[in-house]
Amino acid sequence: MDGATGLPLPIVGRFVVIEGLDGAGKRTLADGLEVELTTRGANVARAAFPRYDVDVHADLVRDALHGQLGDLADSVHGMAVLFALDRHDAAPELRAAQREHDILLVDRHVSSNAAYGAARLREDAHGEFVKWVRELEIERLGVPVPDVQLLLRVPRQLAAERAAHRENDDPDRRRDRFETDADLQHRTAQVYEQLAATQWLSPWVVVDGTHRVDAAGLANQLLA
Repeated sequence: MDGATGLPLPIVGRFVVIEGLDGAGKRTLADGLEVELTTRGANVARAAFPRYDVDVHADLVRDALHGQLGDLADSVHGMAVLFALDRHDAAPELRAAQREHDILLVDRHVSSNAAYGAARLREDAHGEFVKWVRELEIERLGVPVPDVQLLLRVPRQLAAERAAHRENDDPDRRRDRFETDADLQHRTAQVYEQLAATQWLSPWVVVDGTHRVDAAGLANQLLA
């Protein structure tokens, strides 16, 4: 795969995931891409993880991250299992969306679980946790593998400022334990870079999210 010349993948059912730190602007990028892709005639489906208020495992994640489930949030593997079960529950819907749409655009997927968990354990992308997540989600639970992953690269401080601003504007999006841990966010960014560099699970494209992203140019790549 060459990000400069396009992605040599079939257009129908292309599974595209946007990854990045909390506050990186993933939802904004997804909104922009949906508009651009639709303008070009593509039929687009959207999804985002965790699926709060949709799946019980995601709701348990939210409760734990806000200190409502005792010491559950302290367990890196326990939290990772809940994130994974949310995706396992959504797998039939994801596969149906791939069959029925040209592009399936997803905000966070398996790589988020790998990056945040490895960072919490102070491991890198070559450590045991990342291998364990792949075995759990892909091999044991059968979660669909993306065709391409977009890493929205944003300086940690800028991402933190955006997350705080989002919280102030929307009381329902109160930051959780992970989002307010600056050191964790820094380590997670490093793991994400390693995952992208090694093309973990599927091809990656790194997108500079410091300023307004060229959604039009990115849409052209995804449809190439």
